[in-house]
Amino acid sequence: MTWRVATQPVGSALRIAPGFVATTTDDALGVQTSVTTHYEQAEGRYVIKSVTNTATRDDVELNYPTVAKVGMQAIVQAAAPRCIFVTLDDENDPKAKWLSVDQLTTAAGRILPPLVAAEVVKRGGGDARMEAVELLYGSAALAGLPPAKLLQQELGIPHRTASQWIIDARKAGRLEGMNYNAGRPAGG
Repeated sequence: MTWRVATQPVGSALRIAPGFVATTTDDALGVQTSVTTHYEQAEGRYVIKSVTNTATRDDVELNYPTVAKVGMQAIVQAAAPRCIFVTLDDENDPKAKWLSVDQLTTAAGRILPPLVAAEVVKRGGGDARMEAVELLYGSAALAGLPPAKLLQQELGIPHRTASQWIIDARKAGRLEGMNYNAGRPAGG
């Protein structure tokens, strides 16, 4: 996935691929799974449109108990960060460098470096905070993960603060096209 296919604007600064196909193999289960998704603006996230399962060994039967063990939503959650892009440059500049959320993620599994996170937390409600909330919220919500939890983990803030910052970002128009509905069934 490259930034060139990220043609769908979401929020005020993110660009995403309008859809993707993610394929993975579970060697222990003996099943290869391909999940096709499309971004649905009304849902504010990637929605699974089709799933193809293929047995990778002769001793595997694709029946309900086997296929039920395939984590379709987990596949989407792992693939989505490769389909969400942001630039630190002027987005209208043809030479702007676009990075995927996956490329931003450090070896420690963090999207924001600790120094940036510390700066976002200590500043007043400025643009840096709104940009961080938009990036973190978008990377979680579009993949079907809880955004407030990601904000808490990345920024070291309480749930109440994360929720308030999300409300503030939504009021500022930073989260257009991104939604997370708590309690939505996994894989739905």
